Amino acid sequence: MPPTGWEALRQWGEDAARIERLAGGVANDVWSVHVHGRLAVARLGTRSDADLAWEAGLLHALDRQGLTVPVPIPTIDGRLFADGLMVMTYVEGGPPETEADWRRVADTLRRLHQLTRDWPQRPGWRSSTDLLRAESGTRIDLAAMPPEGVARCRAAWARLIGRPICVVHGDANNRGNIRMTADRVALIDWDESHVDVPDLDLVLPHNAAGLAAGELDIAAQASAAWEAAVCWDDAFSIRRLAEVRAV
Repeated sequence: MPPTGWEALRQWGEDAARIERLAGGVANDVWSVHVHGRLAVARLGTRSDADLAWEAGLLHALDRQGLTVPVPIPTIDGRLFADGLMVMTYVEGGPPETEADWRRVADTLRRLHQLTRDWPQRPGWRSSTDLLRAESGTRIDLAAMPPEGVARCRAAWARLIGRPICVVHGDANNRGNIRMTADRVALIDWDESHVDVPDLDLVLPHNAAGLAAGELDIAAQASAAWEAAVCWDDAFSIRRLAEVRAV
């Protein structure tokens, strides 16, 4: 029988071993691991092979373009993931602390957006403007939300119609997903990345992306609506929905 769960880690070598659990959200089990004698990070989840292939391909492409990202480490037989498990390089650094740090994060996000124009959508996902018509996509199920809440979210997303799309990180305002050193900014945890309007990535502390007041309002409302929908219905999503104005 094929390995299941963390048994799949042996496909990276007999000496591959878990070290300690890391913060990885509710969708995945994330651990630091030893692979080939070095420290790495492994993430076990239930995403489809097509979904994981999209993410792995994106990370390799961004690495080739000079962005600092966790890069998938192949199994012994050359696969970039196996049985829902992906093992990636460990990225050193600390979270942003100052307004200047967050401006560096904004610059990195804009570089990501520039590099991924016309990128194909992540399999099974929908963009915020797709959800003006669609009811679901990956972790989003608008049918599970109160109709009045859906109307508010769609009104926020409708303000994004006609804007260019690209890959968004999806959780870049979370300081835990940033690893900074003096000479580079790394984005980690690409589990929520997909193709969408770049404004969703630019609602940052201190308005570090420098959005004008009107643009910041559009982005902040659309981002609150997205986070409400993608996490529904826990305390965080309920709080985020309360930030989306009534229609």
